[in-house]
Amino acid sequence: MDTLTQYLTGDISLWGLFISSFLAATLLPGGSEAVLIGVLKLHPELFWPALLLGTLGNTLGGMVSFGMGRLLPQNHQLKHVEKVQRYGTPVLLLAWVPLVGDALCVAAGWLRLNPWYAALFMALGKFARYWVIAAAIA
Repeated sequence: MDTLTQYLTGDISLWGLFISSFLAATLLPGGSEAVLIGVLKLHPELFWPALLLGTLGNTLGGMVSFGMGRLLPQNHQLKHVEKVQRYGTPVLLLAWVPLVGDALCVAAGWLRLNPWYAALFMALGKFARYWVIAAAIA
C-alpha cells in the first residue's frame, strides 16, 4: 500500500471512529469500542490519535445528552438524579457505562451542573475506558 493510500485509509478510519464515538454517547444505540479496535488493528500507529479522537467524539456526544437535559422542564422526573445530586459532576466519570451513563449526563444537565466540570469528568472517564481497551489490544 502506498503512503497516500495508507494516510487516506487512516484518516477515514479516524473520522469513522469520531462519528461512531459521538453517536454512541448520545441517546442513540450503538457502541464505538468495536470501531476503536478495528482502527487499531488496521492502523496500530494511530494509537494516540484514535484514543484522543474517540474520547473527544464520545465526550461531545455526552455533552449533547447533557444539553438535552438542560432543555427538559424542571418538573420532569428523571432517573439517577439522586446520584448526580449526591456526587455532583465527578459521577460523570461513569458516563461511559452503557445505559446508566446516558441517564447520568441528562440528569447532570437537568440539574444545571457546571458544563465545564461535566465535560472534564466525562472526558476523563471516557478516556480511561478507551485507554484500557486500546492497551489491551496493543
